[in-house]
Amino acid sequence: MFLIVIVIGFGIMSYAVQSRLKSKFKKYSKITLSSGISGREAAEKMLKDNGIYDVKVMSVEGQLTDHYNPANKTVNLSSEVYNHRSAAAVAVAAHEVGHAVQHAKAYAFLELRSALVPIQNVSAKIINFAFMALFFGAIFLQGIISYELALMVIIGCYTIFTLFAFITLPVEYDASKRGLAWMTTSGVTTPQEHDMAKDSLKWAARTYLVAAIGSLVTLLYYVMMFLGSRD
Repeated sequence: MFLIVIVIGFGIMSYAVQSRLKSKFKKYSKITLSSGISGREAAEKMLKDNGIYDVKVMSVEGQLTDHYNPANKTVNLSSEVYNHRSAAAVAVAAHEVGHAVQHAKAYAFLELRSALVPIQNVSAKIINFAFMALFFGAIFLQGIISYELALMVIIGCYTIFTLFAFITLPVEYDASKRGLAWMTTSGVTTPQEHDMAKDSLKWAARTYLVAAIGSLVTLLYYVMMFLGSRD
């Protein structure tokens, strides 16, 4: 029961952090940078300043859908980041280019995370079957897979998810660090605007931190279920 309460608590915390991030982004999106640079222009300039010429900056649909794709070397910015000339837009753009810089410099944690992506995708498919076995096994799958085996599969999958989540943390924090450092040296933001950008990225990073801890707590929950089933 204690672990269930913790899992629910992290769910509420995750929602609160996401809401806070959206609130910060909305607030800082209304403040136009004194330099007048857009998210797209900031991304292209940061790439150039880091000697990266084989990465394309693109606009994608959605809100907060910004990401770097190492497979085709594209920095994908949502329209409100791509076109806007605010502290929030430039902060997000610089963060995503930070991932491109990591890729160009063969940043170890980024390479490790990329290597885990296909394993995580397979785990996500396997865990669906395991959950079916847990909830419907007694009726439909009796004799095919045991309760304990289903739990072991779920624990294995959540171990992958948790490992991926914690490896993601240094990747995200380092990308923000690179982006903020570039904003300082390039002079695209004033000290006050830089603080706004830093605050935006701080809340974005916290979403990953909460997700990682939540994944760990969920893993421990299923481990406890497995241990309890053996008593």
